[in-house]
Amino acid sequence: MARFRWIAAVAALIVSACTPLALERPAASATAVSAMQFKRGVNVLGYDPYWTDPSKARFQWRHLAEIKRAGFDHVRLVVFAFKFMDAQNRLDTKWLERLDAAVREAQAAGLGVIVDEHDFDTCAKDVPACRVKLPAFWRQIAPRYASAPDSIAFELLNEPHKALDPVWNDMLAELLGIVRQSNPTRTVVVGPTSWNSFHNLPTLRLPEGDRNLLVTFHYYDPFRFTHQGASWTDMVGLRGVTFGSEADLAQIRKDFDEVAAWARANNRPILLGEFGAYDKSGTPIEMRAAYANAVAREAELHGFGWDYWQFDSDFIVWDMQKNGWNEPILKALIP
Repeated sequence: MARFRWIAAVAALIVSACTPLALERPAASATAVSAMQFKRGVNVLGYDPYWTDPSKARFQWRHLAEIKRAGFDHVRLVVFAFKFMDAQNRLDTKWLERLDAAVREAQAAGLGVIVDEHDFDTCAKDVPACRVKLPAFWRQIAPRYASAPDSIAFELLNEPHKALDPVWNDMLAELLGIVRQSNPTRTVVVGPTSWNSFHNLPTLRLPEGDRNLLVTFHYYDPFRFTHQGASWTDMVGLRGVTFGSEADLAQIRKDFDEVAAWARANNRPILLGEFGAYDKSGTPIEMRAAYANAVAREAELHGFGWDYWQFDSDFIVWDMQKNGWNEPILKALIP
């Protein structure tokens, strides 16, 4: 009976808290769109077969309309581009066409797009190669989208960590310089080291004069709850960690207060680029939904936009097998 009581309590928590593209930039637009255009988003397409063989894609363009109807206003388009580069670091033409199609279809559905270069592990394992490939990526992508609407943003690199940490500020400056040559006012998403940890925001060096930056952090705390059972962690055998106590909620408020204080001091808008709880751990969905709700509402109370991790694959908000929304998670995100 105790188990049913805490499930009911967590459920109550949810209720209570609940080539350049053909699309041209409007002529009247002289500055980057407000960062607050990116309010409620979801990560898409990162691990989808679409990028190698569109005929095998799980994600379909109709899903973009579903995302829009559900109340999201943008998608974070996760791309692993390095494996589509040749020996001279030129991006494959077919891959570029697939990227164009994804951006175009998202725009047609009325969604903003954050193009997120996601080769974070590859970069951490081989920094010298990353310092060649990542600039090469943005030298090709930035001019390609120079005439695209302001509702398309660029994210320089997801979750820099480990060996990248000591050089990340230098790399950020180089990459931003490349983007600004062709996109002087486009919104660019940048984040701190240690997997975009909010604790490392004070170490982030940003050009004072560039006010078209959207600063991101990722939040999976408490990690023992959100990643229990995850095969890529040392908690693959962990089960039964719960969430929903007053102490849990107070910690989220405290952490987000810390981010908000940094944002005020530095006059920077904030995007919570990833959050969620692993869906294959056996954790009751009511508890995972309560976590999603608590984090999303706290982000909004602090004026942060957010992107849920992720549409399908794992941490899911859309069930591909059932061909429909994972309703408890969706309702937790967008009451």
